[in-house]
Amino acid sequence: MLSISCLGDCQLHTSCGIQKCTTDFVSFTSHLNAALEDFDLEFCKALRAYSVCTYRNSKVCRGNLVYHSAVLGIGDLMTQRNCTKDGPTSSTNPEMTHDPCSYSGHTEAREHQGGEKTSPPTYLFCGLFGDPHLRTFKDHFQTCKVEGAWPLIDNNYLSVQVTNVPVVPGSSATATNKITIIFKSYQDCTDQKVYQAVTDDLPAAFVDGTTSGGYGNTGSLHIVEKVSGKYIEMHARYIGTTVYIRQLGHYLTLAIRMPKDLAMAYEESQDLQLCVNGCPSSERIDHSGHLPLPVVGKRLPWGAGAHPRSGYTLETATNKCHEKMLVKDIYFYSCIFDLLTTGDANFTAAAHSALQDVEALHPSKEHWHIFPRSRGGGVGRDSKFFVSLGLLCLVLVAYL
Repeated sequence: MLSISCLGDCQLHTSCGIQKCTTDFVSFTSHLNAALEDFDLEFCKALRAYSVCTYRNSKVCRGNLVYHSAVLGIGDLMTQRNCTKDGPTSSTNPEMTHDPCSYSGHTEAREHQGGEKTSPPTYLFCGLFGDPHLRTFKDHFQTCKVEGAWPLIDNNYLSVQVTNVPVVPGSSATATNKITIIFKSYQDCTDQKVYQAVTDDLPAAFVDGTTSGGYGNTGSLHIVEKVSGKYIEMHARYIGTTVYIRQLGHYLTLAIRMPKDLAMAYEESQDLQLCVNGCPSSERIDHSGHLPLPVVGKRLPWGAGAHPRSGYTLETATNKCHEKMLVKDIYFYSCIFDLLTTGDANFTAAAHSALQDVEALHPSKEHWHIFPRSRGGGVGRDSKFFVSLGLLCLVLVAYL
């Protein structure tokens, strides 16, 4: 049987290059991420290259079942992905398929050169919202004053500076009204791009009027407007970084995800970064997650049943925040604190949106919610904030 099946075809089967075509296709597509905008474009390029390779081998592989299965599979995939038969193809050299303007491609290139599998990149999250509340790259949650201009991030790739202004006369409470971001020039992926947002001016373009960085159609850096004048996203593919900026009421919020190895690439002189090291102790309102209690015996400016100057009582503020947030984590309690401090209901939306940004950008689902520390130092769903929520009004006396 074997000798009959090989008559006239054994040499052809031996020289069939379908295995090489398939191996190259795997190399072309292994680094692609289906969540990225350019996935379909790159996948179609790889399919066309696969199709060209099979065509070149059509004569020598005409009796090979694997070859015919591959041809049928390519046709099905091109139909599913709406790929045109004519168009650009992936490089015939798999070593050249690693996109130098894609952070994920950097890892693939290092693996290819070193021959060893590297660990997946670690991503960090930082957020700033409200009065203002800071979540650092280390998942530390702080409430700070930081009036004026302060650097959130300042490394070799990116600089982010925020400006905070007082929100209540006679109070140390501040909120963000200006954000400046500098994407530093990087190889052939982008020249330097500066973005600036201020209250009531949240543009969907960089200060030079462009909406993207880089050269040609690399898509290495671009701005996406989600809600006109209220919400934009910036995607810096070459450094694997995503930034969300929102305006809620009169103030701005920011959330960012960035690879750890890039976020930590900075000089000693750049150590004043709120996202990296948190707020200086002199700027902290809280102590290890707790806002300070006033001196015992200090008179309250309002009675237990009276309305504070914000117009909210502890009960009405709690109910207002509970409308948006069902989980009583630190975002929920920050919402209450901001309402009692400012009386501005937009801070409720700010806290809710900040948590939504965490869920969209934070790499670890189990760390999305931060629960206030108890007196014993533990963190859990049943921990009490400010020792007990009933003492929140007392806390505000020290703050206002």
